[in-house]
Amino acid sequence: MITKDMTIGEVIRAKHEAAEILMTFGMGCVGCPSAQMETLEEAAAVHGMNLDNLLAALNK
Repeated sequence: MITKDMTIGEVIRAKHEAAEILMTFGMGCVGCPSAQMETLEEAAAVHGMNLDNLLAALNK
């Protein structure tokens, strides 16, 4: 299960198709160094994404 407290790097390692999902939500820098330390919650806030919708898509 993907949670808001996981880093982008953890999410991508746990679910390989997550990178594509994140990019469809407008997060184009999934491979940047900060993604290894930034949580989903932080990234959603920075990119103006709806966290609940993002988590639902990642956990589908």
